[in-house]
Amino acid sequence: MPFYTSQTQWLSPEEREQLLPELKAAGWEEVDDRDALFKEFSFKNFNQAFGFMTRVALQAEKLNHHPEWFNVYHKVQITLLTHDCGGLSKKDVKLAKFIEQAAASVN
Repeated sequence: MPFYTSQTQWLSPEEREQLLPELKAAGWEEVDDRDALFKEFSFKNFNQAFGFMTRVALQAEKLNHHPEWFNVYHKVQITLLTHDCGGLSKKDVKLAKFIEQAAASVN
């Protein structure tokens, strides 16, 4: 059985109630067919989108928690979930908050 830390365990119902409203207010949506969060970001151009992705990639590497993402020109679509536990964990919340800060610093 894999070893799970408190960061890689599914969010409890209480944690969801406490942590997800802030992210939903920022535009994150729960994915219908999986326990994940999704958001699309739009930037002025490809350079801004790529710079944003670079900042997120560096932080994701530090956290050892990598997003699923898709980029075309100025749009970046991000899906967050913790594959180790098969759903949302505190790692996703932490990375989503960083992503919000990174996006705000670009625009």
